[in-house]
Amino acid sequence: MASKLLRAVVLGPPGSGKGTVCERIARSFGLQHLSSGQFLRESLGGGGGDGAGSAVWSCLTDEFASIPAAFPPLIPSPFCPRAGPGFPRTLGQAKALDGICELDVVISLNIPFETLKDRLSARWVHPASGRVYNMDFNPPHTQGVDDLTGEPLVQREEDRPEAVAARLRKYKDAAKPVIELYKSRGILHSFSGTETNKIWPYVYALLSSKIPPVLSDEEH
Repeated sequence: MASKLLRAVVLGPPGSGKGTVCERIARSFGLQHLSSGQFLRESLGGGGGDGAGSAVWSCLTDEFASIPAAFPPLIPSPFCPRAGPGFPRTLGQAKALDGICELDVVISLNIPFETLKDRLSARWVHPASGRVYNMDFNPPHTQGVDDLTGEPLVQREEDRPEAVAARLRKYKDAAKPVIELYKSRGILHSFSGTETNKIWPYVYALLSSKIPPVLSDEEH
């Protein structure tokens, strides 16, 4: 168990690898990973829609309130791919988050547009569980079906090539004031690259300077 509380947010556009980075951080530093996408699947049966943001906000607020001061470190994550763009996704949400916790670190993942477009267009999901496959670097064992259930995979409408560019533009516009806010506070750390495996050592080094890891970089 780590000796201090660390509150961090990982920001990034759709397809940037936020979920993978959050999972690695949780394992390497003994942190609790609060996935707002998981909250949505549990509270809304996997749906999104107009009520998604308020549902996630309610869940996150309840979760923070239930954590005692001695609890091991905590990482609120962004929305998972099924739920929508990252959290906090607007300046209003970022300021509201200030009311329930003071963030120590904000990690921003900067991935080239063309890389994101290719990743998203190659992504297929298992609707019931939210498991995500990428046909380029993480394909299912059998084409078109989920590894665990054998059920069909689907490509979401928003992952179709014609929709990807609009999603990325929307994220960029919404995220800019959020990123500027955290930059002005001196807690924003940006990492650029095309592969999570190459970005990860720098994220690991940053957090290791703030909290003792429970796993080495090679063990994550």
